Amino acid sequence: MANYPQLDNARGVWNMKEVYDAVIGGYWPVAGARGVIAGGYASDYTNVIDYVTMSATGNATDFGDTATPLKNASGSVGSFTRCLFGGGEDPDGVQASIDYVTTMTTGNAADFGDITDSRRGVGATSNSTRAIFAGGLDPTVKDVMDYVTMASTGNAVDFGDLLAANKTTAGSSSPTRAIWGGGAAPGSVNVIQYSTIATLGNTIDFGDLSAARDWAAANSSSTLSAIGGGSTDVGSNFTNTVDKITIASQGNGIDYADLIVAKQGRGNASNSVRGLWTGGAPSETAVIDYITLAVGGTAADFGDLTVARNAPGASNAHGGLCDGYQGTRPEFYPGSGLGILGGGNNGSDIDSIEYFQISTLGNSADFGNLAMGAGIGSANSASKTRAFQAGGNISPANVNNIDSIEMNSKGNAADFGNLTSTMYYMAGLSNNIRGIFAGGRNQPTAQYNDVIDYITMATTGNATDFGDFDTIVRGAHGTASSTRGVVHGGQTPGNSFVNNIQYITIGSTGNATDFGDLTEARGHAALGPTCSETRGITMGGGSPTLRNTIDYITIASAGDATDFGNLTAAVQVPGGLSNNIRAIATGGEDASGNVGNCDYVTIATTGDAADFGDLSSGSTGKQCGNSNAHGGLQG
Repeated sequence: MANYPQLDNARGVWNMKEVYDAVIGGYWPVAGARGVIAGGYASDYTNVIDYVTMSATGNATDFGDTATPLKNASGSVGSFTRCLFGGGEDPDGVQASIDYVTTMTTGNAADFGDITDSRRGVGATSNSTRAIFAGGLDPTVKDVMDYVTMASTGNAVDFGDLLAANKTTAGSSSPTRAIWGGGAAPGSVNVIQYSTIATLGNTIDFGDLSAARDWAAANSSSTLSAIGGGSTDVGSNFTNTVDKITIASQGNGIDYADLIVAKQGRGNASNSVRGLWTGGAPSETAVIDYITLAVGGTAADFGDLTVARNAPGASNAHGGLCDGYQGTRPEFYPGSGLGILGGGNNGSDIDSIEYFQISTLGNSADFGNLAMGAGIGSANSASKTRAFQAGGNISPANVNNIDSIEMNSKGNAADFGNLTSTMYYMAGLSNNIRGIFAGGRNQPTAQYNDVIDYITMATTGNATDFGDFDTIVRGAHGTASSTRGVVHGGQTPGNSFVNNIQYITIGSTGNATDFGDLTEARGHAALGPTCSETRGITMGGGSPTLRNTIDYITIASAGDATDFGNLTAAVQVPGGLSNNIRAIATGGEDASGNVGNCDYVTIATTGDAADFGDLSSGSTGKQCGNSNAHGGLQG
């Protein structure tokens, strides 16, 4: 674990990389973050709201009262500023109301809106923007999932469906993924399922708990979920077992901790370090116990609620909030993994820019438009803050334009300058200082180019000559570390496809040098940076036969490529995107024409690609890909 000052102990020297690593890695400490426990049942319905400071220990303090009198069995969620409690029941029956409080104040709850239908035993979880309410009972068990945007107020809308009808499932989350553990349908179940919070749709099977249980409660950091307590036989056979799962993966729960008392219907509240289980039933208790999430083991006593009861809990620092980091950050901050795709052809040439969050599976969304106009075959480079799209073909001829795109502000591209010549199907690559554009072909003269251009990305202006290719090609693919740029394959002036790999040192100037060979000769692989700081990935291409091949190299060591696996289908000219963990091939052309589906691989492993999502532009090939987290930016 990194060594840096605590939020409540500012002595020492701040190292922002360590802070960033702690936030993303799931061990950022949160001083003063609150858990809020609202309503519940204690031989009768109650409207009491309590709060605790999770980084300390001690008894709960009165916060106020629920907006809905005598609210019980609701689903509870938290953003950085609010806690919401949706659905539930009162003495008059099942209800749809959502109450909310401002977490760091005290006072009575206010009305937010309603979930889509009345139900009790609702599972719930959230990230910092969206809350999802899942399943429930009225009078039959339901599979419905609905969501709200927590910064606003209003009624919930449909999100999708659970794998099957379920009530009392335990919800937890990372910033991108919602986890649902156990529940009853109507008997206790052991199913774990998940949703991608930003993407509407039905849940996907994750694995199984160590035992079936309902009325469990779940806590999480950004990396792990701890699902504890509950009953293994709907209202009997109570358990104190806590299962652990790794949220970003799939698999079965592992028994790794025990609560003080076997109970069901507990509340929950967590920050990046601790998970709290509050109260419980039957024989309602006021006990709050906690574990250190990364460690597990036997829970320790935290204190007591103001009223013994079973009640839902939420917090402003759980794992779905990137562990409670409350500093200012843009929507897409450097290294977060924003992927941008520009131009391309979906039946006609387009000038649109779309984007992905690379760490989250799902479809792309609209970003803006290029300044140079509709075209294909541009080359890419990107720093942590800017993306560049250079050259390409805007019918009927090539252009030498260079567009720049500010990644942290969605919108249109701006003119940056010009290449030294008009080319398309160049290779593009970069580190955080220089963008490189290499080779290509002029249309309509069919003249091939061995020139390598470079720009300094923090400035504006025209490109400068860097050197020449070792082998003259178009349709080559570029990858990079922070020091070395590598160009893979391509097509020669004689229309032969080559397996050559060549490299340059980005910080100097000069001609390219032979690196080694691909596993097979091909060109027009993924158009964009598909690399970590150590590995370069070549995805798909043509020779001219379409290929589904994925190769990899170790960028720091010259040598031949090694087989990685296969794409889900053979394609050429897909877009290419990556962060330091994941590489994506977007769209492209297969034997029947343009396609819109996107594949991804985990760069550090080997194996076949899996489905990522779809392009918002539809079936699109020849897009230029970029990202603010590729391997060239990791140094």
